[in-house]
Amino acid sequence: MDEHEPMPEQDLPAFHATVQQGMRRWLERAVIGLNLCPFAKAVHVKGQIHYAVSAASDPQALLADLEFELKALVAQDPQVRDTTLLIAPHGFQQFTDFNDFLAEADAALVRLELDGILQIASFHPQYQFAGTDVDDITNFTNRAPYPTLHLLREDGIDRAVAAFPEAELIYKANMQTMEKLGHAGWNALGVGPTRGKIQP
Repeated sequence: MDEHEPMPEQDLPAFHATVQQGMRRWLERAVIGLNLCPFAKAVHVKGQIHYAVSAASDPQALLADLEFELKALVAQDPQVRDTTLLIAPHGFQQFTDFNDFLAEADAALVRLELDGILQIASFHPQYQFAGTDVDDITNFTNRAPYPTLHLLREDGIDRAVAAFPEAELIYKANMQTMEKLGHAGWNALGVGPTRGKIQP
């Protein structure tokens, strides 16, 4: 199927299940496997990560889904749902468009009076840090299989920083990890987007 062709509605649930599997695969092999985030393993093992797949293909629809997931996260017990990955596989194929949307996402936090309670981080298949080339391997620390908004609790971040007082060194360590891994090593992880069945 052409990537620009709308997917039949009856195929969406199966595709969304595949998206969730792909994100778990990325989390286990890249984020946890490469120790890009020392705090990810604990919430993953405890089943406290909520994977929400949005059917949105435009900014307004994704904004509506984002507001729903922000409210749902803050309403949940952190022991049940510590964090949410809101995945948007049907839109924002261009990183610049997705990056522009982040201002709307942050505005939603303020509008819902959740600024200071929740934070929004972002991942994208073409993520690019300012001042880097598109193919710079260090960009891959933030490259997920699909455009993704990561909803985090501020108090959870504070606890993580308290447990890892030199958290600012994580960024530098990640850059070194990616440079050592290289593009071939990253590709070998098999964590890119897929429309097919993901094998365990």
